[in-house]
Amino acid sequence: MTDLLNRTKWGFLLWDCLSWLLATTVAFAGYYRGLVYGIPFSPILAYAVIACFLQAVVGTYSKMYLGRWRTGSFDEVTGLGFNWAVVACLAGLAYLGLSMTGRYEPGAPFPYALAVVAPLSAPVFMLLPRLMLRSRRQRERQARSQGKRALIYGAGDSGAQVARLLRTHTDSPYRAIGFIDDDPRKASLVLEGQRVLGNGTTLSDVIRDKEVEAVILAVTLATPTLVSSIEATTRKAGIEMKIVPAIRDIFGGRLSLTDVRDIDVNDLLGRRQIETNIGQVSSYVKNKRVLVTGGGGSIGSELVRQLHNFGPERLVIVDRDEGGLHATQLKVYGKALLDTPDVVLVDIRDPQALDVIFGEHRPEVVFHAAALKHLPLLEQYPEEGWKTNVIGTRNVLEAADRYGVETFVNISTDKAADPSSILGKTKRCAEYLTAWYGQNRPGRYISVRFGNVLGSRGSMLHTFTQQIEKGGPITVTDPEVTRFFMTIPEACELVIQAGAIGNDGEVMVLDMGEPVKIQDVAKYLAHRSGKKIEIVFTGLRPGEKMHEVLFDHGDETQPRTHPMISHVMVEPRSPEKVDAMHDELVASAKNAHHHSGATPASHRPAQTAAGLQTTETLSPKVVS
Repeated sequence: MTDLLNRTKWGFLLWDCLSWLLATTVAFAGYYRGLVYGIPFSPILAYAVIACFLQAVVGTYSKMYLGRWRTGSFDEVTGLGFNWAVVACLAGLAYLGLSMTGRYEPGAPFPYALAVVAPLSAPVFMLLPRLMLRSRRQRERQARSQGKRALIYGAGDSGAQVARLLRTHTDSPYRAIGFIDDDPRKASLVLEGQRVLGNGTTLSDVIRDKEVEAVILAVTLATPTLVSSIEATTRKAGIEMKIVPAIRDIFGGRLSLTDVRDIDVNDLLGRRQIETNIGQVSSYVKNKRVLVTGGGGSIGSELVRQLHNFGPERLVIVDRDEGGLHATQLKVYGKALLDTPDVVLVDIRDPQALDVIFGEHRPEVVFHAAALKHLPLLEQYPEEGWKTNVIGTRNVLEAADRYGVETFVNISTDKAADPSSILGKTKRCAEYLTAWYGQNRPGRYISVRFGNVLGSRGSMLHTFTQQIEKGGPITVTDPEVTRFFMTIPEACELVIQAGAIGNDGEVMVLDMGEPVKIQDVAKYLAHRSGKKIEIVFTGLRPGEKMHEVLFDHGDETQPRTHPMISHVMVEPRSPEKVDAMHDELVASAKNAHHHSGATPASHRPAQTAAGLQTTETLSPKVVS
């Protein structure tokens, strides 16, 4: 039957008309309980004819039988339901009009209930062959598919869309063979003809038992822990891992095969979508004179790029690195002639030069991103860290106060929370100074604290990539060390947002998500490279923490006004009090470096907690 119906849409017209006849027969049999004598046959037959005629007219008018919808599709079922409702209503009205004519067997009761009972069973008959045809097509398509056996992790909306994609595209490189889901309520769920085969704890067993060749992660806002766990399992099994974006991040909310992609480091970090209040940002940046110190650095250059989009009256880029200034101007303006007054070569350690620049440009908003940031280097040269991160910050604060800056945003670091290194301690001093100016001077003075950023010069990713290109080894300080990470664009976006909502003297702490195990990132990058790369554990360096924190034990948190930004009050300290910290701070750093043996970490033997020399060798498919 399905073969006949599938040859032409007009076959379904005949079947739908027949469905009304069958529905009328069923209603007749149920209403009269099989009686034959004394039954008014003429109105019953009239109702069936009317319904068939209307089905043909309405179906043709809606182009349902002219190939408007794919047979058995959701669109066709929806259209069929609409047509059925129209036919049922019109047939009921016509049937009611027939009862008023009195042209039926006299003495027999008119079967009014027929117009209610018959339409209820008609769609069942209409849908039956369509569903049979769809089911057969699915079986044939799956039989023809030569794609890799894929397990879909996540039996939610995204997982269902992925399964539907793999089922409906014969050229798909994958074919779904089941789901994995951690929700116990979905243990018996069947989606798109595939059932849930287990959860995360049984993933490796399912991969082995079902001969899985790929795992597709389809979980909205998957955490770094989940991504890392699945990546480790698939890497150990020697199979592919793919991921799909959240449905909300896709234009139109519809997945396509091109959305199924390889995982990258951002997936391991679990970064989230940022909500920026454009109105708040524009109110303090648009048509204002804005100055960015450290504008040639990784953070500073991205700040300049994003601030430029908000339409400031003037955007002044300050840095002591002429190469950085050149790169920033090229990035933002598409040219790098370095011949305009808004690109300024100056060192923030020079207060007289800063005074000239502030006097010339009269900035209303300042983003202070200039700093020395490499922890081990500053441990060796603490005086340099003090000169730039503390004295340099004070110079910029003084110039901002002198020339009436309205908003001052100091870029800080998570290492300023419970600081153990010269980097953290000097940046903490910068927070003290900024808070003091916020409480004692006109304008708003705030600090923004966040962790490591991906892609900055000298960052973990940059280092690991360079080491892999040279054939290894990748150096990691400790197998258990973790860090917070954020991409440069999202960090800068939140910094600008924080500048709009921060109050005087506050430190705005950006939500960095979950901390990430550095060893997991190293393993992933080594695996992705396809090379046999060795991982060497070198031991924590002086001043370095095993796990970073974003809040100091003495920080006083305030209610949030943005879901990804916390407000913290730090102790304001005057420039005189901060200056008094110099000798002790620098001396402690020198002592720590002296007791460490002053041997560069890269030259020390790799150590575990037990003090044994250790290396870990990774191959593309076998990871110990």
